[in-house]
Amino acid sequence: AVTYKVGASKPRVPYDDLVEEALAFGWVDSLPRKLDDERTMLLMSPRKPGSNWSAVNKARVEKMAAASLMHPAGQAKVDQAKRDGTWTALDAVERLDVPDDLAEAFDARPGASEAWDGFPRSVRRGVLEWIGAAKTPETRAKRVLETADKAARGERANQWR
Repeated sequence: AVTYKVGASKPRVPYDDLVEEALAFGWVDSLPRKLDDERTMLLMSPRKPGSNWSAVNKARVEKMAAASLMHPAGQAKVDQAKRDGTWTALDAVERLDVPDDLAEAFDARPGASEAWDGFPRSVRRGVLEWIGAAKTPETRAKRVLETADKAARGERANQWR
C-alpha cells in the first residue's frame, strides 16, 4: 500500500485503517518505509501459518469482530491461531515475563538483572521474542547466555549494528 504522509497536500488513508482492513482478510502488515518526501509504503501480505499474534493486532481484531467487520477469511486465520497456539504465543513476552532459564543466567552474572530492568520496554520485548523464537534448545541457550552476558556489561542483545 502506498499512501501520502500526514501533512502532504493529497488525501491519505490512515495507517490504522490500512492495517485493520488487512487483518479483516487475514493479512498482516510489515514495517512502513519512506517512498519519497510525500509518500510511505507498507507491504501487506497473507499471514503465514505459525505467525504469532501481537497484542496490538489481537486488540484490533477483537474490536473489529465486535463490530462485525471481520471477513470470513480473516476470522478463519484468527480461529486457526487460537487452535494452534499462535494467538497466545506472545502473551508472556508482552507481559515481559523473564523465563526461568534467563532469570538463572541473570542471577549468575552480577548486575545483569538490574541492567535488564533498566532497558526500555521495547528492547526487553524484542529480546524476549528473539529468545522465544529459537528453533532448537541449543539456539535458545546461546541466546539466553548472550542476553545475560551483554546485560551484565550494560549492553543490549539482538540489536541492529
